[in-house]
Amino acid sequence: MKKLFFLFSIALISFSSYAQTATSGQTILTGVKTGDILDLKETEFDFGKIPQGKPVTHIFHVANTGKDSLKIANVQASCGCTTPEWDRDKVVAPGEGTDITVGYNAANDGPFTKFITITYNDNKTKQITIKGEVWKTPTSSAPANNDLDNLKD
Repeated sequence: MKKLFFLFSIALISFSSYAQTATSGQTILTGVKTGDILDLKETEFDFGKIPQGKPVTHIFHVANTGKDSLKIANVQASCGCTTPEWDRDKVVAPGEGTDITVGYNAANDGPFTKFITITYNDNKTKQITIKGEVWKTPTSSAPANNDLDNLKD
């Protein structure tokens, strides 16, 4: 009975270790990252509070961590208020990088979350996100002074 319990314990520990290392795209026990060729330094950026009517941009850095070339085929935003820009003709060699600049037109006030889909090498995709809050700007540069008429010369 003790041998059976011991063997079962060993099998359970082995299975748990295997489950930790077998997940694609995750950091395995040795600390080496497996999986995708396209590596993003960040997948989300928060602009915080931005004034209405002032467009903002952020640059997402992309690195090729694979052994093959990386070609970004398309970068598609979830709406027309978000504009991604990238070097459409660039082929990123292994170990090199490129940038995707994402602009947001802060026309409407309130919180926002926008998704941008990157399509690359044989229709693989990754998603990045921008978010923030647009605060309504005043209609005039200074508040009206209602006591102006009460001033005497």
